[in-house]
Amino acid sequence: MAVSFSLTIPSTGTTTSEYVSSKSQLKSKLLFVFGAYRQPKTISLSVRPMGSSSSSSQKPDTTQAVGGVDYASLSDEEWKKQLTGEQFYITRQKGTERAFTGEYWNTKTPGTYHCICCDTPLFESSTKFDSGTGWPSYYQPIGNNVKSKLDLSIFFMPRQEVLCGVCDAHLGHVFDDGPRPTGKRYCINSASLKLKPE
Repeated sequence: MAVSFSLTIPSTGTTTSEYVSSKSQLKSKLLFVFGAYRQPKTISLSVRPMGSSSSSSQKPDTTQAVGGVDYASLSDEEWKKQLTGEQFYITRQKGTERAFTGEYWNTKTPGTYHCICCDTPLFESSTKFDSGTGWPSYYQPIGNNVKSKLDLSIFFMPRQEVLCGVCDAHLGHVFDDGPRPTGKRYCINSASLKLKPE
C-alpha cells in the first residue's frame, strides 16, 4: 500500500510535473529546487515497499505481527524496556552506529537476519556482500518485509531510509550502487538486526 505525504519546497510557478518528471530525476531535482526558488510549492510523493510499483497488487501495510502485538501503539518507555540503549537510539530515534563497529558488519555466518524489535525476517545471509562501508550490506530484502521512504534529514543529500515493514524500526538506508541482480545496497545498522544462524 502506498503512503503519500507532502513536501513543501521553494518554487517560482513551475509545475511539479515539470520538475519531477521521473523518479530517477527526483534526487537531482530536489537539490536544484531547494537552492533555486523563493515561493513555497507543495510536491506530493509516494512511498512503497522496495521493489514494488504503483500498479502492483500488495497486501496492505500492517503494524500487527504474529502474537497480536500492535507495534504502533508501543510507547518509547515500552521500547526502552525491550531494547538496549544503542538499539533504541538506532531503531526508534533513527540513529546510526559508527562504521566497522557493529556486530554483523563482517559476519559470514549463514542464516537469516531478523528485526531486533519485532523479530520479522528481513535479509538472508546469501544476499549479504562486502560493500567496504563498515556496515552490513545486502542486495535484496525478504519479500515486502522491508520498506523505504524519502529521508531529507540531511538537507543537501536526500536518501532512501529503510524501515522494518512491520514495526517501522529504522534499519539504515538503501543506495543504487549495489551488485547484481538488483543493483541495490541496503546499508543496515547491526544494532537493528538479530542473526538466526541456519
